[in-house]
Amino acid sequence: MDKYAKKYNVILDNMDLENYRLRPIAAIMYIQDAFARYTATKRMAAYDLFSKNMYWVVGEFNINFADMLPFWSEEINIEIWISELSRLKIYTDFYLYYNDKIFAKGNACWFLIDSISKRPIKTDIVAERFNVYEELAIGEHKKFILPDIKEKYNEISHKNNLSDLDFNNHVNNKSYINLAEMTAPKEFKKSHYVKKLNVRFNKETFLDDILTCSTYKTEDSLCYVHKIEKNEESICDIMTVWEYKTDKSQIEDYPLKIKSV
Repeated sequence: MDKYAKKYNVILDNMDLENYRLRPIAAIMYIQDAFARYTATKRMAAYDLFSKNMYWVVGEFNINFADMLPFWSEEINIEIWISELSRLKIYTDFYLYYNDKIFAKGNACWFLIDSISKRPIKTDIVAERFNVYEELAIGEHKKFILPDIKEKYNEISHKNNLSDLDFNNHVNNKSYINLAEMTAPKEFKKSHYVKKLNVRFNKETFLDDILTCSTYKTEDSLCYVHKIEKNEESICDIMTVWEYKTDKSQIEDYPLKIKSV
């Protein structure tokens, strides 16, 4: 077995300020951090690859959530592994636990990119250093298909700034998911949680690029499509599937509540 495990705690910046529970976007950031740490154990972290003119990019995330996400300060455990290698694609699968129960699971598709040609590199170097553990968290690896869209629900414009950038000076994928979250129905979010999140990254963007994020309704009232574009060119496609919240617990019921002075 070649799985990597890492423990984290839900910190203030990663929680929903309405109910103090982990935001789905934060779960993705923890997964990416765990993957980065995993690559570091094989001497393939970003800083290891820099001198070889290579860098990592993620092409797609697919993740399913339970209806009760971890509360602020709770410990979560991430288990991640390489589950499939094709000629150019590197797939990881993962589980996220708290209180010994899985609260999220999914997969991601990664690429090694040549920083000069900007083309994907064959996965031979990955096969030499990582073992493939053929366990699939949510089933077969395949490209998700966006449903047909109906009317536009919301749209915002965003100019990329320094806080959007990652260590490669590209816009961090967290920023794209943030835009989708900002355009989702506000009242709807109070009574529903994200059950499924599918993200496909199509192109890189950079500092001062102006992005448009449009959110659309679909035939399924619980499914929304979020399209992020630059000059009408597709940058990122996101699909969110929602479910009615069944968790009735209140903040005041939680044992780590903050008491008034």
